[in-house]
Amino acid sequence: MPSVTKLGYQIPNFTYPDVAPADLFGVIARQAREADESGFDTVMVMDHFYQLPMLGPPELEMLECYTLLSALAQHTSTVRLSALVTGNTYRNPTLLAKTLTTLDVVSGGRAQLGIGAGWFEQEHDSLGFEFLTFTERFEKLEEALQIITGMFRSELPTLDGKWYQVREAINSPAPLGHIPIMIGGGGEKKTLRLVAQYADESNLICGVDEIGRKLDALAGHCERLGRDRSEITVSYQGMACIAPTHDEAVAELDALLLSRGMDVATMSAEDAAAMRAVLPPRRPRRDRRAVLDLPRHRRRRLHRQRAGQRPHRGPRRPPRRDARQGHRLKRATSVLTYRRSNESSRTWVRRTLLPDGSRKDVSMP
Repeated sequence: MPSVTKLGYQIPNFTYPDVAPADLFGVIARQAREADESGFDTVMVMDHFYQLPMLGPPELEMLECYTLLSALAQHTSTVRLSALVTGNTYRNPTLLAKTLTTLDVVSGGRAQLGIGAGWFEQEHDSLGFEFLTFTERFEKLEEALQIITGMFRSELPTLDGKWYQVREAINSPAPLGHIPIMIGGGGEKKTLRLVAQYADESNLICGVDEIGRKLDALAGHCERLGRDRSEITVSYQGMACIAPTHDEAVAELDALLLSRGMDVATMSAEDAAAMRAVLPPRRPRRDRRAVLDLPRHRRRRLHRQRAGQRPHRGPRRPPRRDARQGHRLKRATSVLTYRRSNESSRTWVRRTLLPDGSRKDVSMP
């Protein structure tokens, strides 16, 4: 049986020259209608509240994902409607399941759940969403998937988890049919294992040269979990700029990037090619021996960066070498620490070690 390539149409940008806010939805709806009538399989929008750094400054226009998809359902007839992808950190999973079910009902059974662990730290910090660590976000995602899949199947799921607690969650009316779940990302240990266990589709985010390895990792997870790999659709996110000639397409794309503050004319050939592909330039992998030669605190910082975790910013201990131990300080050194008056009470103080060896503590409010 010949393979069939399906194309989805993503709308990641809501900033159009000379388009007033009152006319914005009309422009978006026309795109969705044209995609629907041209044979695209899915219409997708981003689930973000700020524009992404690679596309423009955060203050550019951004519409809420599921309100927009529900409106587009009234202007389309065949395409599936999805986020690419929903950040799990933005909504309680019971609310998300109910939102997707409502989208399925109002669209005549065309809803699709695209979901990921969440990654845009600036957005979280600015709007008050808890960001947590890389590992904690994936723990939340797995618990959310357990709840959402149960609600989609009208199973009244109950979960007393680390992050979510629900009791016999009702989802009525039920979806009109099966709502496909697509998990975005390319992590071989966590993301693709969740795909094998919970999802209908994997939307890979990786370099083209890495696709084969990602597919092998997904197949390995399916084998361990007893899942038929052929049940899972794999998609890859890319971008195309269409024009009468190749040179015109490159010129139009460069003009778009320049309007977003990215001048490819000033970049190296490699960085310009990566930017045109809307992919960050790949950093060369560090040699393992070079990593082992780093001081321990540098190795820890590097490992945390690779894991997507924030650097540790907890209170530091006073320096071990100071004037009281025979090592005279060249200048005053100040650190934040605390005094414990009993087991349940702490008083934070700003401790300054002076060059003469004396110590000055100032209580913090």
